[in-house]
Amino acid sequence: MAKYMGPRHKLCRRLGSCIWGSPKCPSLKRAYGAGPHGQTLRKKLSVYGAQLQDKQKIRTHYGLMERQMRKTFKEAQRMGGVTGTNLLMLLESRLDCIVYRLGFAPTIMAARQLVNHGHMLVNGKKVDIPSFRVMPGMVVSVKERSKKVPMLAEGAEVLPTVLPEYLSREAKSFEGRMTTLPNAETIPFKADTAGVIGFYSR
Repeated sequence: MAKYMGPRHKLCRRLGSCIWGSPKCPSLKRAYGAGPHGQTLRKKLSVYGAQLQDKQKIRTHYGLMERQMRKTFKEAQRMGGVTGTNLLMLLESRLDCIVYRLGFAPTIMAARQLVNHGHMLVNGKKVDIPSFRVMPGMVVSVKERSKKVPMLAEGAEVLPTVLPEYLSREAKSFEGRMTTLPNAETIPFKADTAGVIGFYSR
């Protein structure tokens, strides 16, 4: 499956709820698929359908391809403990997600582009791999020459509305730090991981 390049909130309507928490999302008023048959085609989901939808919500929120999602799930299983919590922790620790949570980009997709284009540093070294795992104590900052990029300049000016407890950043600062590992209570995105476990355990 190729990367989706269309309107992102169209995906929210397909999945039945806003997966980015936007107060202006069309799914809040029209929680059904787009198009003339969006309402008539809405049926009660089977167990498989519900599990698939739970998995798609998480995969879409973090902008992952299916192969990346499955690989991350298997890694979460190998870690021991609660697989669902491990999965969200691994996804939240990705560099593109950290750049987004710190407020340097308006969306995770924009944050991934910033990382891919080499604008971000981790502990002073350029990292252009969006899936790079940020660990507690690591400092994520903007490259000196990239501070004039409008998106980064605007993002650094003010703190994000919701800054997770596992991150720290000062206003008008071009750097932030992960202070501790994310967990189910501190991750802003609330997802039903039981459905994902059921889907991949078939």
